[in-house]
Amino acid sequence: MRRVSFVDMNCSIAQSLEVIGEWWTPLILRDALMGVTRFDEFQSRLGIARNVLSQRLDTLVEHGIFTTVQYQERPVRHEYVLTPKGRDLWQALMMLRQWGDRWYAPDGAPVEVAHTCGSVVEAELHCSECGERLHARELELRHGPGAPDGGVLPSR
Repeated sequence: MRRVSFVDMNCSIAQSLEVIGEWWTPLILRDALMGVTRFDEFQSRLGIARNVLSQRLDTLVEHGIFTTVQYQERPVRHEYVLTPKGRDLWQALMMLRQWGDRWYAPDGAPVEVAHTCGSVVEAELHCSECGERLHARELELRHGPGAPDGGVLPSR
C-alpha cells in the first residue's frame, strides 16, 4: 500500500512526518542519537533490509538530518553524522519513548535516561515564558504567522 504524501499540507506535524515518519526512520534516529554512524552498524543493530536502510538514510541526508563523511577510500564508505537539525530530534524521541514506556512497557521501561548528576530523568514540557509545566487541557491553538488567511482551527 502506497503512503499518502503530506508535502502539500500546511501543518508542521505533517511536514515532519513527511521526513521522519517512514517505518524504521525513528529507530535509525534513536541509534544515531546513541552514537551509531555506520551503515553496517545500523543494519546489524536493527535487522533492517539493506535497501530500506539505504533509502531511509538517503532521505535523511536529502533533508539535512544527516550529513555524510567519508571514512574509507576503497571501497568508498561514509559515516552518517547528525546535523544540528538532526540532533534537535532528541526531544521528540524522548517524549515518544516516555509515551511508549507508559502505555506499552508493562514490566517497566527498557531504557532509563540519567542526567550527569546521576538521577533518572523524564522530559517535561514547560512554558517558555512563566516556567509552568504544560498540560494539554490548559493550552489553546492560535493561528501562527504561517497560517493561511481564513484557516479554521479546531475548537474544544
